[in-house]
Amino acid sequence: MIQDSARRQVIYWLASGCFLIFLMVLIGGITRLTGSGLSMVNWSLIMGSVPPTNQTAWLEVFESYKQFPEFQTRPPDFDLSDFKQIFYWEYIHRMLGRLIGLVFIVPFIYFLLKKKISGTFVWKLLILFALGALQGFFGWYMVKSGLVNDPHVSHFRLALHLVTALVTFTYTWWLILECIYTVRVEEPFRKERKITAVLLVLIFIQIIYGAFVAGLKSGLFYNTFPKMGEQWIAEGVFALTPMYLNFIEGVAGVQFVHRYLGVFITLYAMYMFYQSKKNRLSDLMNQAVIYIFSVVIIQVILGIFTLVFGVPLILAVLHQVGAFMLLMVLVYTIRVSKYTVGASLKKD
Repeated sequence: MIQDSARRQVIYWLASGCFLIFLMVLIGGITRLTGSGLSMVNWSLIMGSVPPTNQTAWLEVFESYKQFPEFQTRPPDFDLSDFKQIFYWEYIHRMLGRLIGLVFIVPFIYFLLKKKISGTFVWKLLILFALGALQGFFGWYMVKSGLVNDPHVSHFRLALHLVTALVTFTYTWWLILECIYTVRVEEPFRKERKITAVLLVLIFIQIIYGAFVAGLKSGLFYNTFPKMGEQWIAEGVFALTPMYLNFIEGVAGVQFVHRYLGVFITLYAMYMFYQSKKNRLSDLMNQAVIYIFSVVIIQVILGIFTLVFGVPLILAVLHQVGAFMLLMVLVYTIRVSKYTVGASLKKD
């Protein structure tokens, strides 16, 4: 339960947190694409918030980095100035995680003490905090997998870290929508709600495979579309035995699933758009379906360009942004299929 007088404050609070989660995942993507994720080999949750401030301190941190196998994969001329570039991306990523914790926890305590929130909504927020803590743990768990003899982060742990972040983002966005769209419509759009929910599941599976592609660097291979080189199904898709390993560990197999699942999602979005024109929907629902169809098309185009051009940083980041936008419009559609704006937010 939320006091109507505090509803806007809670919405702004959650929206700021939602934006910071988006920013953190975005910087996390840049950190991975620039090979910066293993640059901070030591980390303390409470201490260590200030980066090296002088040459001696930088040399100490650099020496610590040299003790781990990833340094051996660097070019022979990799020096302190190069190290600083990768260090700062990971540093910003981790510090942003701390900021997100403060942005969520401090206002929560304030709202709770002022009795502006209560009941089930408090429990929903506690679930959100648990997701945030889990996300931090999975981040440590992922980085740990790369500080070994084979200095490559496990693509399974990368997927776990990314999906947990997106679940946290999506859940926060859902809470915002719960605060805005509070009144049940007389005739909910049940069919469209189910169709959208199925698409949401497909998108999460696609995101998992996107993380697999990133972790295995399989986007650097078969840089053609729609064929994989000269073939529709590259020979490498079935290179591993047993066969199922190709689709969770194989470079070609993982890319195969990611690219053709994208094609299927596009066809599904077209079907959804067709159904919306066929059935009588509210203006809000029609608008939501158009948003979904538009973002899916843009996301597919970005994915194709990212692949064809060999995963340039800007296109890869935009492709990641597209995943966020798609999650937002899908969750929005599910909410407005059953609820409309509450009276307390219609006063203006």
